[in-house]
Amino acid sequence: MSGRTLLLTAALWSLAATGNACNLKTAPEPWPPYIFIDERGGLSGLDYELAQAIMKEAGCTLQVEMALPSLRRQMEFRQGRLDLTLGASDTPERRSFARFSLPYRNETVGLYTSPANAARFRSLDNFDAILQQHVMLLTPRGGWYGENYARAQRELDAAGTRSPFGSYEQGMRMFKAGRAEVIMGDAAALRHEAQRQGVRLAALPWVPFRAPAHLMLNAISTSQADLNRINAAITRLEQNGTLAAIRARYGLN
Repeated sequence: MSGRTLLLTAALWSLAATGNACNLKTAPEPWPPYIFIDERGGLSGLDYELAQAIMKEAGCTLQVEMALPSLRRQMEFRQGRLDLTLGASDTPERRSFARFSLPYRNETVGLYTSPANAARFRSLDNFDAILQQHVMLLTPRGGWYGENYARAQRELDAAGTRSPFGSYEQGMRMFKAGRAEVIMGDAAALRHEAQRQGVRLAALPWVPFRAPAHLMLNAISTSQADLNRINAAITRLEQNGTLAAIRARYGLN
């Protein structure tokens, strides 16, 4: 998909009832199973399907561009040139430049090891235990994984027990090569990539972070009316089971 831009306009409907359309541009990174290019060259994935359903219900136009490097994407969102981020955590720092929708799914950060090491690491129940036992840990290079991890990250780095990865594909290759004994990350993304690469994983009991995921709207380029429209759509789609049905297809209800 290198060097390739895919623009897609999602449905625009029922505008007579909802007033003027909200036109939203987003540039998510490819992140299976949340958003990816399928075998036919089209967009697919859990977040894409959920966002598409919500935008359709809200009477909005969604433009998706999947060609921006991560740093440029963050910069353009902060500057108001991108309107929407999918699967975002609601944090106080982000509220200075964004507004957040109601939750539309949950995100779970899990710890995984090999089946052979499952019994050995079953007692890990916090980051202090990982430090004390000097367990080598693979973690994503970016993203928000809860306050406990944010506090522990510097100590993990100082102890030399944390090895970051840039993508889940890279992280799984590093785990497969024995670069660390435990890997942490978004549970659905790790399971998807492990299955794709033929890596057997065993989930550890402790869940480092679990939180609702939101649509993050740019405070400069969107309005409170846009947010109200989207929240009303999420509420209706939760009540009629549409979002639950989409989540169930990906095993995330």
